[in-house]
Amino acid sequence: MSPQSKRSARLDAACGPGNPAAARRALLGLGVPVYCELLSGVVAGIVDTLWVARLGEAAVGAVAVASTLENVLLGVILMAGTGATILVADALGTGRRGVVPVVVRAVAALWLALSSVVAVGGFLLRDRVATLFVGGGHGDLHGLAVGFLAVSFPGMAVFFAQNVVDGLFKGTGDTRTPMRTALLANGCVLVLDPLLIYGVGGLPRLGVQGAALATLAGRAVALAVGVLLLRRALGRVRGDQVADGPSTAAVVRRVLRIGLPVSGDFVLRMGMSAALVGVVAGFGAGPLAVYGIGAKVMLLVTMSCYAFRQATAILTARAGGRSAARLLGRQSLLLASTTACGMGLLLALGGRRVMRLFTADPAVAEAGAVFFRCLLPYLVLLAGVVALGGVFTGAGRTRALFTVTALGACVQIPLAYGLSATSLGVQGVWLAMILATGAQYGVTWVFFRRLTGGRAPGGDGDRAAGDAEGTGEAGERRDAGAEDAVDVHKW
Repeated sequence: MSPQSKRSARLDAACGPGNPAAARRALLGLGVPVYCELLSGVVAGIVDTLWVARLGEAAVGAVAVASTLENVLLGVILMAGTGATILVADALGTGRRGVVPVVVRAVAALWLALSSVVAVGGFLLRDRVATLFVGGGHGDLHGLAVGFLAVSFPGMAVFFAQNVVDGLFKGTGDTRTPMRTALLANGCVLVLDPLLIYGVGGLPRLGVQGAALATLAGRAVALAVGVLLLRRALGRVRGDQVADGPSTAAVVRRVLRIGLPVSGDFVLRMGMSAALVGVVAGFGAGPLAVYGIGAKVMLLVTMSCYAFRQATAILTARAGGRSAARLLGRQSLLLASTTACGMGLLLALGGRRVMRLFTADPAVAEAGAVFFRCLLPYLVLLAGVVALGGVFTGAGRTRALFTVTALGACVQIPLAYGLSATSLGVQGVWLAMILATGAQYGVTWVFFRRLTGGRAPGGDGDRAAGDAEGTGEAGERRDAGAEDAVDVHKW
């Protein structure tokens, strides 16, 4: 049996009724590589900053501007990457392999359109973008930011392409290859950084632009390898295209229907974080340092939750039935909550020592310890929200994600301002984070029960019925009858 067939068999077994142990094994098998992929990017970013830091504060500021901008632009391409994952997994789960090439063409068209606008438009407007972030003038910071953006904006085409390729791999149930290409890219960056930044070995000393070129080169190498491996993988899963199959335009609409709320969710979460920074900054440099360091450390926890969400989304899209979605959601919730609780307890108990790795100020270290103790409930609640969100993503109900995040913003931001103005001070912000996430958890659980609860009278109808612009949802789920199926294409 080929590795592809073995992986398919494991994923199908994980979605079977009454098999929680197999579901947990599959979630871990898919989620751990995703976590390593995410973690490798954070580590490479830290090392990259350390190399650039030797050039001075202006250089660090220029790289920080570009990194912030890249995080915002990631929300743009998430729609294509997420849509590709869900539709490929759905097609393979229902045996409609002929749909896979159409999905590839659809996301390729989206990549071309988005990367053309961002890469070309950003390059032409790089001076104005730098001015927006760091102000005008001809100072070192502005000039370095412009120079970095002159490379990083065209490099967005490669960054976007890698996200789409990773999404296609994950749709086939392969999360190890994206992890390996991410490690390859980051390894190339770590080797090229000192060579291009400082001109080692006779190479020109490029400074900040060298860091941008190292990042672009590392991603380009990883993308080339990823595309080669993807062609082989898709060759193994490709099926015959039926004459009345979906058009590329119809699949593009489906990708946007699934992906746009995911992009909106990502951007809104970033906006919430930026708003909290503004509130905390009003209490001075000390609390702001605590929040900045604490938020970065907590990424180690939250990334594990998002890894489980991706794994849950892949398996839910592949399975499709209510019973499978219910099983996967509960097991993902168990794994994510247990992980968040364990890692959160370690931070709560050793928060002072963790903070001392980043600061020598005892007051900041003590305040950081309080921060980690206060936010243990926040991490556990957030784990539940994120983990159950994988069911909504896999079922194509991504508008639920955006709804939950919007609710959190409506609760968290006013509470943060209100509670911080009381005697609680900055700890009112931490309490606001807990209360808002608790509200999100409650709504998420209600949505989850509505999606995966008892069968409705007469059933929901099989995916075979589909809708007029469907992706050929012919065929019945192997694990669910018609009355148990979840239509991933409708809200």
